[in-house]
This record gives sequence, structure tokens and C-alpha cells, in this order.
Amino acid sequence: MEYENILNRRIAEVPPSGIRKFFDIVRQMPGAISLGVGEPDFITPWPIRDAAIQSIEEGRTQYTSNWGLLQLRENIARYLNSRYGLSYDPADEILVTVGASEGIDLAMRALVCPGDEVLIPDPSYVSYAPCVIFSGGTPIPVRTFAKDGFAVTPENLRAAITEKTKAIILPYPNNPTGGVMDREALMEIARCLEDTDIMVISDEIYSELVYDGHVHTAFASLPGMAERTITLNGFSKAFAMTGWRVGYACAPKQVLASMFRIHQYTMLCASMQGQVAANQALVRAFATNYEDVRSMVASYDRRRRLMVERFNEMGLECFTPHGAFYVFPSIAGTGMTSEEFCTRLLHEKQVACVPGTAFGPSGEGYIRCSYATGIDKLREALTRMDAFVREHKM
Repeated sequence: MEYENILNRRIAEVPPSGIRKFFDIVRQMPGAISLGVGEPDFITPWPIRDAAIQSIEEGRTQYTSNWGLLQLRENIARYLNSRYGLSYDPADEILVTVGASEGIDLAMRALVCPGDEVLIPDPSYVSYAPCVIFSGGTPIPVRTFAKDGFAVTPENLRAAITEKTKAIILPYPNNPTGGVMDREALMEIARCLEDTDIMVISDEIYSELVYDGHVHTAFASLPGMAERTITLNGFSKAFAMTGWRVGYACAPKQVLASMFRIHQYTMLCASMQGQVAANQALVRAFATNYEDVRSMVASYDRRRRLMVERFNEMGLECFTPHGAFYVFPSIAGTGMTSEEFCTRLLHEKQVACVPGTAFGPSGEGYIRCSYATGIDKLREALTRMDAFVREHKM
């Protein structure tokens, strides 16, 4: 069989995930410390797990509605309205997905036609560009800079827009940089889009993980923007539920109907137990005033400050992130590329980070380090990294 003539070439041209490459090596390396994968080190709170266990004991092991459990959608609507001032109808404007990742794929396939362009802040999450390519579109990087807080600027956005532009992704708080965009900055982006038909895919999976008094602004809450926005979110990060794989997409019903059609024929629905757990997470959050979330954020904040301080002491200039759980220090002064730095660090000091280039060309000269791991491991990893930098100082 001549498989190169059989397989879809667009798929073959997409490189493997730059995150998983290092993670797979770490799993085979005793004593290694991984700062690579963006996953909370917190365990899903017991009452949430217990709700899922109870649902199994009750024999709730069937499919749910393709839309997701109605009670869950109603609570998602309540959550989004109370936290971010968003108003979505649970009946036909909220779709429960298999993680926010499915939402990204659905949004691309529902919007993008061959030849369409999708603007993606660079650097940003590794899945955006491949999902555009899988849909037949062309990803267009919009470069961001540390001096701007890694935020999209109106000038760079306008320069990237063409007659082929179908959508822009706004992933804030941002993975990998930890950058955020406040209401004023988002309003400037909104003004750039006012006289266009460009859609916005607003990935707000880290919306609860913000620091230094920052208040998250949902893009769809801005005047006139709800009609052009697909809001993506989920339970993985803020509720420590990565393995449950429950997310949601919210959009005008005409847009969501197209996403629903794809979901209906592919995923069908998220798991019953995942949805029951997600619903309990929201019920618990409402009852406790988000106590679990606030506790996690306080812990992340302490680790964030430690990481930024230590990297700057090493001479690796580190932008202070105001969201998510990553730092994105510059390693340009070492004379190594991002790939070389991470590869040598892993093999010489058994510490895994992710090259900035995994998140786009603008990531060259940076590395991503997740602080979603125990404080003792972070301190040990930083000690090893400090020794590595000293040994290879130019």
C-alpha cells in the first residue's frame, strides 16, 4: 500500500504536539520533574466525585441529550450570567462538549471553508492552528510581544485582516504566556471588528485563574459582540476536572445549530458521569461562593510569584503573568534555541519544560513552565534550572 497517496496530506503536514513530545520522555525518566503539561495538581473535590459515583450506583449509564443535561446547561447559564454578565438560553445557545477542545474543533468546522483565514495570536495554544488546517482553512499568526503583555494590539490585528478573514481566536487568559486582556483592550479589538463579518472564538477556559486584582471580561459581554462571538469554556482548569472531559460552547442559536449538527454525528454527548460531576461542581460553587476555586487561585498565586522571582534572579527575564498557570521566561540570553534549551535541560537536569516554538514561531527564545505542581517540586526544579543556567552561562 502506498499510504502517502492514500492519507489526507493536510493531516500529515501537521507536526506532532510539541507539548506531548517532552511529556512522553519524562514518563520514562526516573526522578524527572515535569513543568510541561497544563494540568492542575489538585484532585477534584470529593463531593463532586461522590455525585458521579452515586450516579453510577443509580444506574445512570445512558446517553444524555446531544445538547447535554438540561440541568447542567441551566447551571452553566446561571454561572456565566452571575460571573461574567453573559446571557445564553440553555435550550439552544449552550452545548455541552467533550472538553473545551471539542468546542474548538466544532467552532472551526462550523465556520471555516477552504481558503478562509483564521487569525491566531502568536504564541498561543497548540491546537488552534491544526484545527484550522483540519477544517481546510489557513491559520494566520498575529504576533504578540512581552512589552504589550502578549495581548493582541489593534494595529497588529488590522494589519492581519484581509478579505479572506473568517474569524479571530481570542484566548485570554493566554496559554502559554499567562497574558490577559482587560475590558478596555478588548473594546479596542471590538472596534476593529464593528464593520466586518468576522467571528470571534473566545477561549475562556482560564477565566477563573486571574491574579493581581484582574477581573476577567468575557468578549461576548461587550456591546454588540454577542452576535459574533462563540464563547468556549469548561471545567478542566478552574474546577480541577481535566480527566472528566466536560466543556461547553455558547453562541447565537444559528451558529450553535451548525456546531450541534457536527457534534450530533461525531461525539453524540459528553459522558453522563462527567456531566453529573460538572453539574455538582457548579452547585457546590454557588453554595460555597467558589471556595474551592478561590483556594486554588491563592495557591497558584504563591507559586506564580516564586517562579517569576526565581527566573528573573537567574537572568532569564520573565514577564509577570496575570492569568492561567504558566510562566513564559525568555532564554534568549543563553544563546540556545528554545528547543535546544529544553532538550538539554531535560537530559542534563531532568526538568521538563516546553519550547516556546510549540506555541508558534513567536515563541522562539522562550520556554513555557507550568506552576500547576507542588511547591516543593517547583523549588527543586528551579534549583536544577538555576544550576543549568549557571553551567551554560555565555
